[in-house]
Amino acid sequence: MPSVLPLGDPAPSDGLLPAQAADGAAQRRFGLYVHIPFCAVRCGYCDFNTYTATELGGGASQDAYASTAISEVEFAAKALQGSGLPERRLGTVFFGGGTPTLLPAGDLARILTAAVAQWGLEPGAEVTTEANPDSVTPESLQLLADAGFTRVSFGMQSAVPHVLKVLDRTHTPSRVPQVVQWARDAGLAVSLDLIYGTPGESLEDWRYSLETALSYGPDHISAYALIVEDGTKLAAQIRRGEVPGIDDDDHAAKYELADELITAAGLGWYEVSNWARTEEQACRHNLAYWRGDDWWGIGPGAHSHVGGVRWWNVKHPTAYAGRLAGGVSPAAGRETLDAETRNVERVMLEARLSTGLELSGLGASGRHAVAGLIADGLVDPAAAFQGRLVLTLKGRLLADAVVRRILPD
Repeated sequence: MPSVLPLGDPAPSDGLLPAQAADGAAQRRFGLYVHIPFCAVRCGYCDFNTYTATELGGGASQDAYASTAISEVEFAAKALQGSGLPERRLGTVFFGGGTPTLLPAGDLARILTAAVAQWGLEPGAEVTTEANPDSVTPESLQLLADAGFTRVSFGMQSAVPHVLKVLDRTHTPSRVPQVVQWARDAGLAVSLDLIYGTPGESLEDWRYSLETALSYGPDHISAYALIVEDGTKLAAQIRRGEVPGIDDDDHAAKYELADELITAAGLGWYEVSNWARTEEQACRHNLAYWRGDDWWGIGPGAHSHVGGVRWWNVKHPTAYAGRLAGGVSPAAGRETLDAETRNVERVMLEARLSTGLELSGLGASGRHAVAGLIADGLVDPAAAFQGRLVLTLKGRLLADAVVRRILPD
């Protein structure tokens, strides 16, 4: 969750949504995102809205945070009901951060229990928490599983010590197989997050990280190219020449290697940066984002989307806690998307999925561009013949360029 909030219209203090948000809501899935803004240390590459324990106090402190988040859960339920939204159970819940598991497992369980009390869970609902390998124990993972969590996503990032050092990660590589086994013993599905393109990481370093991660038998792998954000420690190090910069060709070679090895291990890609062992083990919460479903984001800086209405909470945890304590919405701003903007976003997001998007949903210029994309090896010709735009491996590498070519001028 980037730390810089977008501009937008004022958000009402009562949190009520315009009438359009309820249109067709019964046909859309509903999920919850819970942002836990705490980290033991700030990683040098991170631009997310996170804070160390010593930076905060009052209702924004780690000790008080679960109660503050529950206040927004209760506020959200009243706002949705008051806006005429139909009753819907949660299909997915995702605790992200930050490092959610820096909070005691009992606090995470309290937040989940409060959400279930308000909305309930669909049968077989997916409930995920992110975790650093050094922020869990066998006991904490078992407590989460007993509370209703179904999967955990570990921030492994790399298996190479010098790469982890550049990223300012605090765990050692030997910790990862331990926590994977602990999660398995608790009955949790396991995802591993990897980052490629770190300054100083060789192709062989990356191969070793991939092979090591795959040796643990995860149900799901995410592999993200490192992006250097302005204002981060890493950006300053690159600017000063202390570490090498980012190379696009290096990123491409590492993505190709990732796809080769992960696919050979029996996981299939379902989104440009994500692979799952089976269709059922794809992250349904993230799929909800890419398919434009509804979700409410709990926490400072969290973003929400319901029926084409998008809003975002105030960034700082102290301001966030203060608004909820005063009984008003923590939203800093919002926007109501028109039909054209929603269609553009649909194309941008669905094009990244292995299921692709229907060619009939493109404008005339977009459909006309498909022949050129096929000729350039970016789109699967067999899928296009069936009426769908599906990216090839080369197309995934150039996904943003593909989208620009199929969107209207």
